[in-house]
Amino acid sequence: MRSLILYGLFYTSLTFGVWTALLFAYFHHSHRQTQTQEDIPAYVTCCQAQGRAPPKEDLEVDFANPVVLLPVNTRTFSRVVLLLPDPGRETKFNFSNPEHLNELSTYGFNAIFSRRLGGMREVPDTRDKKCYHKNYPVHLLTASVIICFHNEEFNALLRTVSSILYLTPPYFLQEIILVDDKSEFDDLQGKLEYHLGVFQRNIKLVRNKRREGLIRSRLIGADSATGDVLVFLDSHCEVNRVWLEPLMAAIAENHHVVVCPVIDVIDTMTLEYRPSPLVRGAFDWNLQFQWDTVFSYEMDGPDGPTKPIRSPAMAGGIFAIHRLYFYEIGQYDKGMELWGGENVEISLRIWMCGGQLFIIPCSRVGHISKKHLENSLAIKKAKLRNSLRVAHVWLDEYKDNFFLQNPSSRHTKYGDISERVELRKRLRCKSFQWYLDSLFPDLEAFMSKEKEGIK
Repeated sequence: MRSLILYGLFYTSLTFGVWTALLFAYFHHSHRQTQTQEDIPAYVTCCQAQGRAPPKEDLEVDFANPVVLLPVNTRTFSRVVLLLPDPGRETKFNFSNPEHLNELSTYGFNAIFSRRLGGMREVPDTRDKKCYHKNYPVHLLTASVIICFHNEEFNALLRTVSSILYLTPPYFLQEIILVDDKSEFDDLQGKLEYHLGVFQRNIKLVRNKRREGLIRSRLIGADSATGDVLVFLDSHCEVNRVWLEPLMAAIAENHHVVVCPVIDVIDTMTLEYRPSPLVRGAFDWNLQFQWDTVFSYEMDGPDGPTKPIRSPAMAGGIFAIHRLYFYEIGQYDKGMELWGGENVEISLRIWMCGGQLFIIPCSRVGHISKKHLENSLAIKKAKLRNSLRVAHVWLDEYKDNFFLQNPSSRHTKYGDISERVELRKRLRCKSFQWYLDSLFPDLEAFMSKEKEGIK
């Protein structure tokens, strides 16, 4: 009799447990469906990895409730929330589709593919293998990363931010400062604020009340910065593994050194991430930036292809500089408009006024080149005005070579340059002849060819 009672209690408990589990599963499934119907944004929760993205097999994706959980490193845990691409959206670019062509014209790259990628992806590690064995001090300086944007494609901007959060050690990253230069697109308003808030990190969003242009927007971002180092990035970048540590180490060693990563290519149409060769920055007599060859003998020595490259000029979109030194050498020229020419101006100022400019091969950052924007009439006018300011302040007697390339610009207005002329005197900067002799004799050779009429 006693055994019958025990058997009865056992089966009753088992039945109750099964029904409880079924009811729990039912209500949990209903709750998840309700979340999807209410359009709660898709997101990714991930950890702050030490220079490595988690393997793809560790991802768990359920598009009924699209949450991706990445493995947690308890020593460097940092919660990151990102959009996932909508699998139902169109992902093929159609050149006969007016909407697709309009987006290409608006953003300067394939927005269809950008939405497909969403807010985060893993990019290939393009560093030389010798970089893997380099060690950097943990307690260096802190960095304020400044990103200015105007009508940027939402997912490209989000990938810029998420790659920084995901691949930057938190003890280096003081803050990310986003400066919105009077954007007009709806998804860069409340939607952007929501997703930045979900990151739960120190991200500042500054909104300009009027269109200031890239140069003055960067100055606004710098004024809000509290880190030791200012790191300027474009709003359509993706940083690579161990990208910041080499830059910070160089500046920690010498506060008057300005450093740039190697800028990898993110294809305009396919958004494929491709490595760039080791090059240095230069410019022609139009004061237009161009890449120049790094000769093999310059890579001689024990460091080989990881050796910092002396660069006559920087591309301008991506570089790091000590915050105090940035103000010491005169920030940017506030008389410049929008963007263009500021990279050549600050490059000349760094070298001629006692600083140094290097490209650091072990630091890699991908960048989308928006070449169509250069066709804008406003951009063309701004670039000419800015280049004229560079020529009149920094080229000395060699400014005539600029006018040989731009004869119609001799009487073009370029604003008041007295403050920049005074800055050059106060900093006791060297002559442009010194710059040619010491940094860029190739430009002198090019000038001689121009004088001789050799094309």
